[in-house]
Amino acid sequence: MVGFLLWLLLLIVCWPLALLALVLYPIVWLLLLPLRLVGITVSAVFAFLGAILMLPARVLRGRPV
Repeated sequence: MVGFLLWLLLLIVCWPLALLALVLYPIVWLLLLPLRLVGITVSAVFAFLGAILMLPARVLRGRPV
């Protein structure tokens, strides 16, 4: 909602720039999508490595009685 209100303010102040932003937003989003996917993948790999490193401690800890 805040982004839309900021865009409306930009539309009132400088309408050509607002229309340019409206046209370029999907293109920029598509260009940044691979970087977002790489970030998700790297985060998942680090979570997996952390789980593997903590596995012996979790196994040795056992269940509390």
